[in-house]
Amino acid sequence: MAILKLEDGKILTDINHIAQELAPLNIQLNRWDVGENSELHHLLTQDSLNEDQKTQVLEFLDHYFEKLQQIAGYQSRDLIVLHPEIPDLDGFLAKFSQIHTHADDEVRYVIDGEAVFGFVRPDDSQVELTVQPQEYINVPAGTEHWFYLTPARRVKAVRYFIDTAGWVPQYTGKEIRTHQAVA
Repeated sequence: MAILKLEDGKILTDINHIAQELAPLNIQLNRWDVGENSELHHLLTQDSLNEDQKTQVLEFLDHYFEKLQQIAGYQSRDLIVLHPEIPDLDGFLAKFSQIHTHADDEVRYVIDGEAVFGFVRPDDSQVELTVQPQEYINVPAGTEHWFYLTPARRVKAVRYFIDTAGWVPQYTGKEIRTHQAVA
């Protein structure tokens, strides 16, 4: 269940209310079921996955990729697996912990763990959205946002790309007023 924390401290958990708050940014948030496949569920319980295991996970979920290919022209996907034992995890995450934009949509399907996306809204207020398992998010190109992990520091997410070059962060120089993650 997604959790949206507004700058005034108000917390929203109803997906319809969250969608209303994020509507000015055109952010899409949906719930996508991973299904009941026991092999997939076994892979999701593991902290780290090798390349063959990542490929298996992607293949189990490719019906979503095929849908995105047809409706929006997505060309590729990968599986990112982050956990505390990854060397220089903080260094990797630092690239995304500042307010930035991308030239392409940032599209993720969280299948295990959780992560936080912060957004600058058109009125310059800031909100943070905790995205949890089986939630799909599409952050449109040009949206001012930042990203970090919750204190559990674990997430497995399928990332969908039209062009991977479009995900290079363009920093805006704006300050994040506070990290307000709710887990």
